[in-house]
Amino acid sequence: MVSTAGATDRRARAAVAAVFLTNGAVFANLLPRYPELKDTLGLSNAELGTAVAAFPLGALLAGLAASALVRRFRSSRVASFGMVAVAVGIALAGLAPNAVLLAGALFLAGACDAVVDVAQNAHALRVQRRYGRSILNSFHATWSAGAVLGGLMGSAAAALALPLPIHLGVSAALFIAVALAAFRFLLPGPEDAEREPVETPTRIRSRAGGKAALVLVVLGVIASAGALIEDSGASWGAVYLTGLGAAAGVAGLGFVALQALEFLGRLIGDRVVDRFGQRATARAGAVVVVLGMGSALAVPSVPLTIVGFGLAGFGVATLIPAAMHAADELPGLPPGAGLTVVSWLLRIGFLCSPPVVGLVADATSLRVGLLIVPLAGLVVLVGARALPTRVR
Repeated sequence: MVSTAGATDRRARAAVAAVFLTNGAVFANLLPRYPELKDTLGLSNAELGTAVAAFPLGALLAGLAASALVRRFRSSRVASFGMVAVAVGIALAGLAPNAVLLAGALFLAGACDAVVDVAQNAHALRVQRRYGRSILNSFHATWSAGAVLGGLMGSAAAALALPLPIHLGVSAALFIAVALAAFRFLLPGPEDAEREPVETPTRIRSRAGGKAALVLVVLGVIASAGALIEDSGASWGAVYLTGLGAAAGVAGLGFVALQALEFLGRLIGDRVVDRFGQRATARAGAVVVVLGMGSALAVPSVPLTIVGFGLAGFGVATLIPAAMHAADELPGLPPGAGLTVVSWLLRIGFLCSPPVVGLVADATSLRVGLLIVPLAGLVVLVGARALPTRVR
């Protein structure tokens, strides 16, 4: 569907971007405080990794309910009001007196985040159809900008030794207000209002659905690899840099660098994908991940590690949006089903990464555990064949 964007569409685009921004910023506020939580609660690397894994575990268990919730309440309501629950869960994590309650708070936040993630992407794709051109990467760029903002807020709070309850309480209140204000400008009407109706014979639809299921699995693996790369900076960036001797105000910059360059990659991502195609863009990004993070792990230092995390973010920038868009356009599936499944599958990457890296780190070193990042880049290099050469 090709159309000229009007005032309603522009307002909806800004509102969706605001929701993406809050979704990136709320969780990112907590990440630079992980070293403090680890020390305060007396956790090992494996224990911290297990507690952190409660976030993607909650997302994995709740993620498949997202499609039904979006159909029942519309993506606009689910995205905006779901952010309230995410922010409350992150604020509760700052109050946790032990690893069990920390995991419980992160489980709640993760479950709500998975639903919000599907809803905000579903609404973003609605807006994209009204624009008639690719703008999805720009929304994910706004998410990255929010993550950078949240990471800087968390790093500043850590440097100032601001108590966690105060820091995360103020952050939650601020971004809840933004998400609720955005709701009134989101698109009204049913979720398939912008889709062109297509009548497909039952036999063709059945064959297409069978092939789509196989492609969905591959797209889920690609998205999971992207999640592993993103999570490396989120869960372990501050801890790893602290081990290299970085100060509290510097330790969070690995995550900030990853998100900042991911933001840059997504900012130019729509034009790059239109020019070179999703497949070639994903493969080039995978090479950047392997070389960037591989070099940082081969020659460990604070500056080179920050650069390595940044290059990993730049390389993975368009990967998850590409997998989501490709899944949403697969023939033979109900509207939103492909997006929901791939969004759910990518949570496996977020679930597996923290405990696996933590266990390897305790057995050897965190430097060895973070080899999962260049390995994930190699997986993308091989699996990118499932992505289309051009955006439809």
